[in-house]
Amino acid sequence: MKDITTLGIDLAKNVFQIHGADARGKKMLTKRVQRHKLVEHIANMSPCVIGMEACGGAHYWARRFKEFGHDVKLMSPQFVKPYVKSNKNDANDAEACCEAVTRPSMRFVPNKTVEQQDIQAMHRIRSRLIAQRTSLSNQIRGLLAEYGIVMAQGIATLRRKLPDILENAENELSMIGRELFQDLYNEFCELEERIKQYEVKVVKIAKEDERCQRIQTIPGVGKLTATAFFASVGDVKVFTKGRQLSSWLGLVPKQSSSGNKVRLLGISKRGDRYLRSLFVHGARAVVKTVPNKTDPYSLWINQLISRCGINKAVVAVANKNVRIAWALLKYETSFDPEYKRKTND
Repeated sequence: MKDITTLGIDLAKNVFQIHGADARGKKMLTKRVQRHKLVEHIANMSPCVIGMEACGGAHYWARRFKEFGHDVKLMSPQFVKPYVKSNKNDANDAEACCEAVTRPSMRFVPNKTVEQQDIQAMHRIRSRLIAQRTSLSNQIRGLLAEYGIVMAQGIATLRRKLPDILENAENELSMIGRELFQDLYNEFCELEERIKQYEVKVVKIAKEDERCQRIQTIPGVGKLTATAFFASVGDVKVFTKGRQLSSWLGLVPKQSSSGNKVRLLGISKRGDRYLRSLFVHGARAVVKTVPNKTDPYSLWINQLISRCGINKAVVAVANKNVRIAWALLKYETSFDPEYKRKTND
């Protein structure tokens, strides 16, 4: 046990496979451990580097193992897969984790705290409620069309017109139909109320956390984006530069290059899709407001629009905002739209 310097763990629901190796990479341990005995087994080991795939429950186990002095590193499953030898099984997966975590060029996933997971859970629940509201509104419009009542798309339109439709005695809705649509409307209102409750919680966190307030000084970054950024990224110091963070979020071009031919494709769309979409939507709002502004940040955006069009400019602004957010948190400062002008002076 004392000779083990690296430990790979294949996470599961009940039975965990572990693989230990010494400093030279020689196998020293391979064992299957039940869930209720895993913590005790790790606690009795000398401090070492533990590698695991970033999957369900990985952040919980990372926090538990760190309590015993271990250096826990999480990796994306797509980066561990190349190290799986022969057939895929638990033993080979654990060995692959043990080998992958020792690679100098390996990219690791930041470990999340309980606070980060709480905020991320709020965002996920809110997203699910919004999806349910959208699905419900589509069903209401579709059913109304069967009665000859056509309604324009949009949550605001449904919220405004549905009560009038239920009270209008001249349409073809029967008593049963009115009762059905009244139930659907009550369900719609309940979903909206629950969404507002989660938004209030997110706003409260954004107001109380200094890091979230600092990020919100960036144009196009509001309370939702700031809290989602903190929940997903946490400590930005795990990224050596802002470009690594924007690449982690999938906001940089994919490459298909060979020899002297450099071919850049669309953005990679890797990482957290929800957080990436928040930055893109925020950037789109910024792009619409810059034509009449003269600060260096707005002038840069206007040049982008004239050179490559609005859609590419939106993605470029989202990329820029992510890198600015990294800099603001790393250097503990706030966004200054005149920063470029000051450095030139």
